[in-house]
Amino acid sequence: MSSKDFSQTLPSRPVAEFTVLAVVLGILIGIAMSIANVYLGLFAGMTVSASIPAAVISMGILKGVLKRGTILENNMVQTMASAGESLAAGIIFTMPALIIAGVWTEFDYWTTTIVALAGGLLGVLFMIPLRRPMIVEDQSLIYPEGVACAKVLRAGEDGGSGMKIVFGALGLGTLIKILGEGVGLLVGGLKTSFIVGPTKFFAGLTASPALVAVGYIVGFNISALVFVGGALAWLLTAPAMVAMGNYEVALESDQLYSLVKTDVRYLGVGAMIVGGLWSILQIRHGIVQGVRETMGSYSASINRQEIPRTERDLDRRWLLLLTLATTIVVLFLYQDVSGSWMVSAIATPLMLVCSFFFVAVASYIVGLVGSSNSPVSGMTICSVLLTSGVIALFGFAPDIAILATMGVAGVVCCATCTAGDVCQDLKTGHLLGATPFRQQWAEIIGVFTAAFVMAPVLSLLHNAYGIGVEGGLEAPQAQLFASLMQGFFGDAELPWGLIGVGAGLGLIIILVDKLMLEPRNSQFRLFVMPVAVGMYLPFGLSTAILLGGLIAWASARKHKTKESRDAGHEQGVLLSSGLIAGEAIAGVLIAIPKAAEQELPDMNGAYSPILTGLAMLIVVQLLFKVGAKKSS
Repeated sequence: MSSKDFSQTLPSRPVAEFTVLAVVLGILIGIAMSIANVYLGLFAGMTVSASIPAAVISMGILKGVLKRGTILENNMVQTMASAGESLAAGIIFTMPALIIAGVWTEFDYWTTTIVALAGGLLGVLFMIPLRRPMIVEDQSLIYPEGVACAKVLRAGEDGGSGMKIVFGALGLGTLIKILGEGVGLLVGGLKTSFIVGPTKFFAGLTASPALVAVGYIVGFNISALVFVGGALAWLLTAPAMVAMGNYEVALESDQLYSLVKTDVRYLGVGAMIVGGLWSILQIRHGIVQGVRETMGSYSASINRQEIPRTERDLDRRWLLLLTLATTIVVLFLYQDVSGSWMVSAIATPLMLVCSFFFVAVASYIVGLVGSSNSPVSGMTICSVLLTSGVIALFGFAPDIAILATMGVAGVVCCATCTAGDVCQDLKTGHLLGATPFRQQWAEIIGVFTAAFVMAPVLSLLHNAYGIGVEGGLEAPQAQLFASLMQGFFGDAELPWGLIGVGAGLGLIIILVDKLMLEPRNSQFRLFVMPVAVGMYLPFGLSTAILLGGLIAWASARKHKTKESRDAGHEQGVLLSSGLIAGEAIAGVLIAIPKAAEQELPDMNGAYSPILTGLAMLIVVQLLFKVGAKKSS
């Protein structure tokens, strides 16, 4: 459905939108989705959008259960819920690095909360002036997730169909996680290695419905690229490193895997730096044009007496007041954690400049390729490199330098993630005839409420599973940032050779895509960031994500028309979202007795691998069946 098609169905008169019920429902769903994405991001290194499942749950409750509610109320709920979900990605990519680097022994509640809150607010506030030039006027920016969510909300006006799918999948994901992590009846997956001549190969498949669901949501192209990154790291680079004799342990040693994993991830660092810089280079003209149009339209709005409801943004006075208040809070936060006003005076302007710049970059990129392809990690790495370079000039102590750098990176990453989400939500609202300033207040409320649950959930998961440790929650991005910090400011020596190889691979990927695939309008494209993600994920995770992408591809082939295919994919996305939420929420619930050092039952036996295979087969069959089902 095009923007023109949507404009023909806009509300002809005011309808309920920013109601108490919508706000309460949005906060509750947002907190649940935030918790789920904290777990998923630490586990898989990837997060997923909450917009569509939040919209479906809202429609199911408001129209299906309470027999009330308008399309704009449902839009308000998904706006609020997705704001909290996006904040989770920014926090889990950065703050755990302080634990992994040894700067913190536990998560500091107020530091984590204020970083999340400040970053989320700046992501919303800096995006507001960009709304009109990017979302309304620039027709080249399609904001695919925003358009898809608007379609779901339109289709759900008949009573919120799809809620049963979401909650059924949530129950299945919860059950499988409890049977596995909770009581040990299922195993975590298959991990194997084998020696060939002078080297050793590593492979695996993680038995996780959530990972398969992530692969389905991002689709075959992205999941295949994640797998390619894993294959480059684990089937080519890792064996070559072992064969070169870089490790002083026997090939048969179990310790070899951990040693190789620590090093091979630096391939992803190099590729990610190249990907982030390339993304910025590609959209440089769009950013300049967007800022120019923003300044012009904002100046013109000062003299505008009557602005239509559907064009009213947050009042300029609120925008300036909230930005100033956020900046002051961050200034004092940086002083408090570092004990130095000089550090604070250096870090705060860097934070503001990087946040504004990368919010503009993220807003433009998600409009072109969607939130799933936004190089948030690459942009955060760029801000880390810039900040660490400036901080290093002043010769601060290592712990203070790491705290300052990650404090900036945390705010920037949260701002970038939130801005990408805000764009999609405002696009949905634009297509449905929502009021922008009300959506922007909803985003602020969603950020505010979600920020206060981040630290407790992180602490719970860290105490129960361990973050960034073998056998715990991998937190791959946080491990990456911790390694960079220890290399820049600590005693660790960065393997610049591997980083260079990763950068070279990133350049090759860009060249192949630009010179061979793009000119042919190929449906399969080579994007650097998913490959880089695959390079630093454990290979078992990449394999499971590929499995989900293959299911998405196979189920799509069962449909004859694009409309039928899109409808089937949307149903599969709902099922996948339920599986992710179920597994993640169960993981958090299981963490409570673990953190309290309560003994959990262990039913692991000879049949556990077989039962695990059957459980995963059920997930695969169900996901394929739902995605392949033709709409009636």
